[in-house]
Amino acid sequence: MEKISVIKGDIAYLPFHVDAIVNAANSALVPGGGVDGAINKKAGPDLGRAMLKFGGTPTGTVVYTPAFDLNADYVIHAVGPRYQDGEHGEAELLATAYQSIMKLAQKLEVNSLAIPFLSTGVYGYPLEEAINIAMENVKKFNLDARIYFVAFDESTEKIAKKRL
Repeated sequence: MEKISVIKGDIAYLPFHVDAIVNAANSALVPGGGVDGAINKKAGPDLGRAMLKFGGTPTGTVVYTPAFDLNADYVIHAVGPRYQDGEHGEAELLATAYQSIMKLAQKLEVNSLAIPFLSTGVYGYPLEEAINIAMENVKKFNLDARIYFVAFDESTEKIAKKRL
């Protein structure tokens, strides 16, 4: 069995338990839309309250909370960059976000982790480049855990599976 896989679905409604789910959060850590909205809706209002207690976190960093009503133990809230033109350090910030996820997952001693492709929704990061950065940084960390990249749609899933 491969240690890293790509699955298609809604990360908030995984049909199996994982130790941690990664949320594509905003830097204010205020419940928003997209992946963040879906995770907050499924987890219930306690998740949003827990997020707000941090008072925000910079782009490229992570914080974690309990998972509340999600099929997980923890939610790792990761802040990816908004894509401007690729000339404002976006690739470095996105790589740092994935590195931060992996370091925290190691600290939490997770055995399974579900990760969306950060910054590819409303933050506008070009999909193929974002997938390459995600895969490269997760693979090189070599966390001793089962990692599921969760693609929201079929086209993302196909591109990501080619990069495995």
